[in-house]
Amino acid sequence: MSQTSKEIKGLSVALDRLVYFYEPNKLKVDTGHMFIYFITISNLSQTTVTLKGRRWVIKDEDGRQNIIDGQGIVGKEPKLATGESFSYNSYHTSSSNCAAHGSFHGIDSSGAAIHVRIPKFQMNIPPDAASGGLKEIKLA
Repeated sequence: MSQTSKEIKGLSVALDRLVYFYEPNKLKVDTGHMFIYFITISNLSQTTVTLKGRRWVIKDEDGRQNIIDGQGIVGKEPKLATGESFSYNSYHTSSSNCAAHGSFHGIDSSGAAIHVRIPKFQMNIPPDAASGGLKEIKLA
């Protein structure tokens, strides 16, 4: 984000679902734990917004931090009028427990730069992870 952006009241992000996947024969050993997240971005503001990109901050339990900036959201630039929402899923991989947060950024109907924060959520490896497969993670 090259210019100062503002948060818009009524624009929000919700983590709808979090799924853990472990299949050591299919994923890299150093990032063998996959966390699949399902997110909805809702626009209850009084303006139309176009989301142009995202920034994720992933912090491992050992303190290492990875910042991921990118254009679009799963290859799209969703335009949300008042009352509309956009849902998608994607994933992060990790070698340990970690936490994620960040923001989506774009413009409002007047062309002003805006952003909406992605609330922090934990991605913890389940105790029975060695058995592999998909496991639903209960959200707090």
